[in-house]
Amino acid sequence: MRTLSSYGQRAPLYNPLHLFLLPSFQNILKHLSLSLKHLSLSYNLHKNHYPSPKPKEIIQTMFSFTDSDMFSRRCVWVNGPVIVGAGPSGLAVAAGLKDQGVPFVILERADCIASLWQKRTYDRLKLHLPKKFCQLPGFPFPEHYPEYPSKRQFVEYLESYAANFDIAPQFNESVVSAKYDEPCRLWRVKTTSSSSGGAAAEEVEYICQMLVVATGENAERVVPEIDGLKDFAGEVIHACDYKSGENYRGKKVLVVGCGNSGMEVSLDLCNHDAKPSMVVRSSVHVLPREIFGKSTFELAMFMLKWLPLWLVDKMMLIFAWMILGNIEKYGLKRPTVGPLELKNRHGKTPVLDIGTLERIRSKEIQVVPGIKKFSCGSVELTNGENLEIDSVVLATGYCSNVPYWLQESEFFSKNGMPKAEFPNAWKGKAGLYAVGFTRRGLAGASADSVKISQDIAKVWKDDLKQKKQKVPTHRRCISTF
Repeated sequence: MRTLSSYGQRAPLYNPLHLFLLPSFQNILKHLSLSLKHLSLSYNLHKNHYPSPKPKEIIQTMFSFTDSDMFSRRCVWVNGPVIVGAGPSGLAVAAGLKDQGVPFVILERADCIASLWQKRTYDRLKLHLPKKFCQLPGFPFPEHYPEYPSKRQFVEYLESYAANFDIAPQFNESVVSAKYDEPCRLWRVKTTSSSSGGAAAEEVEYICQMLVVATGENAERVVPEIDGLKDFAGEVIHACDYKSGENYRGKKVLVVGCGNSGMEVSLDLCNHDAKPSMVVRSSVHVLPREIFGKSTFELAMFMLKWLPLWLVDKMMLIFAWMILGNIEKYGLKRPTVGPLELKNRHGKTPVLDIGTLERIRSKEIQVVPGIKKFSCGSVELTNGENLEIDSVVLATGYCSNVPYWLQESEFFSKNGMPKAEFPNAWKGKAGLYAVGFTRRGLAGASADSVKISQDIAKVWKDDLKQKKQKVPTHRRCISTF
């Protein structure tokens, strides 16, 4: 059993029934189930300091119940918010709370920070935007980093960020449910955790007043249902499992998807002497990464300060045509809506070309239409053509996993994204916050993290002042982070 002293604090020698005197738990007393769990926790923390009769025996004498689960799950009161997710968004919120002196717990299902970047990205990946648009609040990139840092450099930056702000996530702890207890006005976050050594899973319930959802837009892979895919005899992987084209030399690989991942995977395969065919089922905006030596994104942001969005879109497409030429003759049809408007309206990011178009022009990468069905060693396309292929890489994107664990429907929609539009999608009701859902990359996540940490700090400090005025002599006798 983990005790409070495990987190660097000495457990106070208070009777667990003092819990009834704390004003912060007055609402809990109205609900027997939660009261019993808290009393059980107090006993678990301090069982070595109490003479008989033990607190559990006292509780059983006071109340009659048969639910053995009351004492099987460890409960933890968090004197601050619980942050779900230790990616860039979660780390940014945690850093802001550290600066404000607000305690918190950050939960991460993987065994490392930024698991998407560390474990589910290809080796050649670099930031698509200049580093100044990707740095987190209060901690710039090192000056010696290139304009577009590599995957390894970005991970090192995040590790330095966590160390700088002394952020220590609870790793290998997966949230299975989070629900707001309306009568008690508290969040109940249930997790399962296990060590890397294969120990039995432990169930923990965190109880808090504020919950920060930082799992982001790309928590889970999207695997489409395609006719005959299960009958295909070759290898089928998602882009999150693709690392390098080294193992595909000389092979015919079908890349399904033409977003930034699909384009870069196709380019990487080509660089490793594979023979990629890229499925382009829908329209796509392809822009040069830089225009006249300046970042395309930076140039667009500058023009938006002075010009309307529709005009900036027109200018971006003119620049793209001047630099890239007419891409439609290569099978890449542009949408009727401009790239910035499409991003704002549907969250669809334009592709920033880093060399893929040149390989398409030279026919080293073949562009093919949609898929009709797979067979054992080939694929039939919607134009009736049949391609013999050895492997398939599904560059079909990612989605939010919020609907699988958050029991809430007012703030989040069924697709796991906030219902409100940017810039008002960072705060819900009852202490619920969301970060990393702006569809505006790291810059959007950073902006929201500042708002969230400042708002939480204000609420937390105001609440602390009220409690000190009401009960200035009492201390909590419950696990506190």
